[in-house]
This record gives sequence, structure tokens and C-alpha cells, in this order.
Amino acid sequence: MRVLGGVVLPLLQRGVIVRRPLMTRLVDRLEADRKAVRLLQELRRRYGRGPLRLHTPGRRMVVVLSPEHVHRVLAGSPEPFHPATREKRATLAHFEPAGVLISSTEDRPERRRFNEAALDTDHAVHRGADAMLGKINDEVDRLLADVDQRGGLVWEDYNRHWMRMVRRVTFGEGAADDEQLTEDLLALRAAANWAFLHPERRGRRARFLNRVQHHLDRAEPGTLAEWTAKAPTTANTYPEHQVPQWLFAFDAANWASYRTLGLLASHPEHAGLARQDLAGRDLRRPQDLPYLRACVLESLRLWPTTPAVLRETTRGTQWEDGPIPENTSMLIYAPFFHRDDEHVDAAHRFEPDLWARERTEGDWPFIPFSAGPGICPGRNLVLHVTSTVIGRLLTERDLVLEDHLLDPRHPLPGTLNPFTLRFRTEPRPAP
Repeated sequence: MRVLGGVVLPLLQRGVIVRRPLMTRLVDRLEADRKAVRLLQELRRRYGRGPLRLHTPGRRMVVVLSPEHVHRVLAGSPEPFHPATREKRATLAHFEPAGVLISSTEDRPERRRFNEAALDTDHAVHRGADAMLGKINDEVDRLLADVDQRGGLVWEDYNRHWMRMVRRVTFGEGAADDEQLTEDLLALRAAANWAFLHPERRGRRARFLNRVQHHLDRAEPGTLAEWTAKAPTTANTYPEHQVPQWLFAFDAANWASYRTLGLLASHPEHAGLARQDLAGRDLRRPQDLPYLRACVLESLRLWPTTPAVLRETTRGTQWEDGPIPENTSMLIYAPFFHRDDEHVDAAHRFEPDLWARERTEGDWPFIPFSAGPGICPGRNLVLHVTSTVIGRLLTERDLVLEDHLLDPRHPLPGTLNPFTLRFRTEPRPAP
């Protein structure tokens, strides 16, 4: 009951698939994430390295408590630790019933190949980035015009231009103003927050997937839709069911990039290092931005947008303290490992240097994009887009956070609501 009340319930209250702003403010005010980390630290001290079996009615569930077990579970996807848990299928089926994340063992490989090909998973900069950058920079220009008119940067402006940019990058100019697409996905995700408890909105889902398919059919040059048309497919791939997850991931990247701006605005030393790394670079040309990439990853370590990483056993497995049977849900609570001050010296500090190199299974598990075979196939694309947007804002404006939530002289908060961050801005002199 303590784990369900202190770890799981705040996740559900805040919204697993789409954040509820009012509940997010309440949960943040109660410091729910910090309390959840402390609870799991206490349970680890009391019961050992785990996994810790919970006595939950009608469902076998364990909580992973040790770093080596995190690595084992994530490296063992999809067999014997499958990503398509019962809970995940109940939520994501509301808007992507044939999506790769909830696909069976048989369907998963070809859908995963499709995603990796379209998103160019293995490269830090997407092979189509040159054309996409024009859309990204044009939308940043529009955002900066709004910022200068308002005299500051607020979430509402940032979010509006971000989502328009995402539609342009994904589908092209024909979808730039298709706000109905975004609204339909938002409504379906709101229903998905309730998983089993909310009936599927089949009519709205059909309309949404039809709109996705319509934009994909255009395959506008210089977009992800163009690369989707080139990716390998079969009759069982269902590209229109894969793309909603990309839009979902870009929404989470929205929060992460805005929080990163807050961190850099309140940590002038790191902002200076970022500007040094950007000096002489033309941000209108495709390139990896390693320091800003590290800053975004660090923002995701401090406040992961996917706090609960779930897997389900497909067969019985053996552990140091005993067996775990088939069909057991395994919960990895990312903030527990990201902010574990009993083992991580920088648990509550902004330390981009933690990401100066690729992390391996020999490292303490920081898993903002999961890890192993189930790692997010769009992670490099997301990091390139977010670092480019942040780089433009950082080099062209001075940003001052209007509150002191992120004062580097104090431990950073366990939760950070991006919706309330506000910045004063001033133009920066040309280099």
C-alpha cells in the first residue's frame, strides 16, 4: 500500500499519458517524487537489493531496486521482459492500437525496423535534417517575434510554436495549422490516462488515424513523412499507428527542452559553456550539438518525462533471492535511480558532464529514453531538435528565470512543473 500510494498513485494523478496541469501543480507542491525516492530507499535498506514483490490483488508486481537488475531487465527485452505490459496496452491502445510499444513478440520486429528506418535511429543527426532544419528555424523565428512582443517567454507561446514545428517536421506545411490533429491526439491521450477505466473513443481515434494517414500519403519532401514512405513496410506494419508515438514523444521533448531552458537560465556557468560550444556554429545547418545534447539529457535525468518504465515477464525467471513467475509486471521507477543521493553524488545538481560519453551497462542506470533493445528509436532525433531550438534561443536572447526554483546554491527540486516557468528576455549582441 505504501508503494501504491507513494509511487504509483502520484503518477496516475499527474497523468501517465498526458499531464493534468492542476494535478501536476498539486503533486509538485507535495514533493511527491522526492518522497517516492525516499520511500524506495527505505525499502531497499529494509528488504535488500530486490526485486521487491508487492502484494497487489489480482496482479503480480515487483519493484526493481538495484542497478544491475535494471540493466538485466532492459537488456532482456522483449524476451523474457516484454515492453507490452497489460497496463501499457490498456493505455496506448486508445490512440495507437498497433503501435510498436504494445505489439506482440511476433509483430514487434518489423514495426521496430520501420521506426528505426524512418527515424534514422543510429545517427546523431537525421539524414534528412537539412530540410527539417528550415522548418525548425522558421518556427523559432516566429517564436522569437512573439517573445519580443510580449517581453518574455511563457509556456503558452513556447508550446504553441513547438507543436506547430512538430507538425511541420513530421508532415510538412500541409499540416502546419492542423490543430485539430493535435487536439484529437490530446483528447485520446486524456482518455488513455484512465487505461481500462475509460471506454475507447473509437470514432475520434478513427478520425485521428485517418488524418495521420492523409498527411503521410502526401509524403511531403523534407519531412519525416517522406522518410516514412521510404521505410520498409508490410501489410502488418500500420505506419499510421507508429507515428502517434512520435508525436507523443515530441510532446515530452517539449517539457524537457523548456525545463532545460530553466536550468541554463539559472546556471550561468553552464549557459556560458553552452554558448562557448555554440560559438562559430551556424545553427541553420545540420550538426550535432554535444553540450546542449548533454544539457537536455541532464534535464531528463532530473525530471524524467517517463518516470515508470514497465516490463512484463513472458516466462518464469530466477533471481538471487528466488523466482519471479510468468506474467509479472516489473516496475522500474526512474527517479529512484536518477535522484538516489545514497549512490549518486550529483543527484540533486545540474551536471551535464554526466553525459560527456555514452553510458553503458557498467554505469549507474540513468534511463531517460529507456535502454537496451527497447530504447526509444527517436532519441537522437528528439535530442537534435531540442538542442537546436535551445541553441537558437540561448545565442540570440538572454533568459532570466522569474523565480528562484532552480537556484544552484540549493538542491534542485524533486519535481518541476514546466507550465509555470516564465522568463524575462533581452536580445543578445551579435557575436
